[in-house]
Amino acid sequence: MTRTENATQQTKTSNTTLPRLLLEKTQFLGDRVAMREKYKGIWQEISWNTYLEKVKFFALGLNDLGMQPGETGSILGENCPEWIYADLALQSLRCISVGIYPTNSSEQARYILDHSQSRIVVVKDQEQADKVLAVKDQLPLLRYIIAIDDKGLRHYQEEILLSYTEVEARGRKLHERNPDLFVSMIEDTSPEDVAFIVYTSGTTGHPKGAMITHRNHIHGILLGMQPILQFNETDNLLSYLPLCHILERALSMSMPLVFGYTINFAESIDTVTQNIQEISPSLFAAVPRILEKMHSNIYIKIQDTTWLKRLMFHFWLPVGRRAAHYRHERRTMPLHVRLAYLLGYAFCFRSLRDKLGMVHTRCLMSGGAPIAPEVLDFYRSLGIYTVEMYAMTECGAISGPHAKVKTGSVGEPCASLECRLAEDGEILVRGDAVFAGYWCDPDATREIMKEGWLHTGDIGRIDEDGHLYIVDRKKDIIITSGGKNISPSEIENLIKCSPFVKEAVVIGDGKKFLSALVQIDYENVGNWAQKKKIAYTNYKSLAENTEVNKLIQEEIERANDQLARVEGIKKFVIISKELDQDEGELTATQKVKRKVIEQRFRDEIEALYRSR
Repeated sequence: MTRTENATQQTKTSNTTLPRLLLEKTQFLGDRVAMREKYKGIWQEISWNTYLEKVKFFALGLNDLGMQPGETGSILGENCPEWIYADLALQSLRCISVGIYPTNSSEQARYILDHSQSRIVVVKDQEQADKVLAVKDQLPLLRYIIAIDDKGLRHYQEEILLSYTEVEARGRKLHERNPDLFVSMIEDTSPEDVAFIVYTSGTTGHPKGAMITHRNHIHGILLGMQPILQFNETDNLLSYLPLCHILERALSMSMPLVFGYTINFAESIDTVTQNIQEISPSLFAAVPRILEKMHSNIYIKIQDTTWLKRLMFHFWLPVGRRAAHYRHERRTMPLHVRLAYLLGYAFCFRSLRDKLGMVHTRCLMSGGAPIAPEVLDFYRSLGIYTVEMYAMTECGAISGPHAKVKTGSVGEPCASLECRLAEDGEILVRGDAVFAGYWCDPDATREIMKEGWLHTGDIGRIDEDGHLYIVDRKKDIIITSGGKNISPSEIENLIKCSPFVKEAVVIGDGKKFLSALVQIDYENVGNWAQKKKIAYTNYKSLAENTEVNKLIQEEIERANDQLARVEGIKKFVIISKELDQDEGELTATQKVKRKVIEQRFRDEIEALYRSR
């Protein structure tokens, strides 16, 4: 296909809707596997025909319950096929789908249900149903709670509560009476319809609801993600990140409709490692915290193995890095490097990839937050094509490596958007992939959209080859008392390369020097303490141990060796508790709420600067 023909095809595909793509894919793929779900230890296959049928009957059931175009419906629960069926069913009715994180508290769920004006909410099980039932009196617009798994709910005497199968049964009856209704509803859908609302993580206050149209989303996939990730029908992915997050929604719901690949649902968040090994996905996408944890686990396990395996690991890893350097710069690899890498793969890398569940993984993608280049280089040294992409809920993919992969860069701007830097370095974008605005919040929309440009809030720089580098969030840049501008995220990521550090928050705005709040990795530091015969009872006792403090001091000094003097951490304190989403310290995607942390640990921060 020529470039012109390809562009024409992409334009045609972007001028459609997600429900229409479901009809088209089913017509071509029919009995092929669209999804797999593990049930009682066995992977169950779901064909495209079944996929379409499930969406059809649930959509008609919602129609029978009175859902009207333009109304909103929410989905609250862990990843499962029914989550996606409900999502597309709402879109098929020209309704707007809203995802809610399953880890949200009852009050957090109430806020989103109320703010989004949801008429129905689909819940996974009794736990999620109880969250909504506890606040239903504060939700006057909510008509129905629809439970996918009604185990434990059958004795509830709540008129508002329905089972998922009951709604499907209503849809089957309606289909018998009017067999053409579902297809006619899908034909009425428009690319300009708001397909779903994604609520931001709320690091600076209440979450805002970003309205994403079909055109926004599909255009961003075709011209933003596809040129970098190169999906095809043979791909095989694991769904484990929350589906209400824009990245997982794209990977598990939207992109299979565009490219026809297979999605596998993890049993639970606790079995992801096992499920990855079973599936060995062709592409693995993750937020930095997951990749950092997998990276630290490998290093801890290497320390616990035999001296010979440790020797092999440290001998072959530089060979892998050298080979990756040639691969990612698209340069021909010298014969001696190629031969050395093949030996390294046989003796070391294949075994490590097998333990990670990535033997057949052709691409690993990090997104959602900055990550230390050292962590990405580790995966690259194993022979995995590893990329870091830059994206936002409000506009999808902004940049990614199209040709060369440069360490520290998030690639080149995507063709789905026009990108430029403001005078202060803030990254600005515009184009068809940019969202339709914030739900019921015109002031917030005006604040982020100015003269047609979306203001990302991120400070960046572009090098001579057109590669984009993220400096930090505009609001997070630290200006010391000496007037030095410092990016805390780069320093924090360097500290988090240590397997003993789970989280680090750099402090220093208006101060003479930088300090840090450190959360230790309880599991890894606990194992270290046991080997050293250091007694402890819980996280707090471990964090307050003087030997642990010395351990973290060594890790801080190791990071300082790679930093300019003004960027070095002069003092630190190990916080006495693990950061918790339920207490508002982390977002649902495990990003630190910096202002909350600085307020909550105000006394510890003041003590760091009280004397030197």
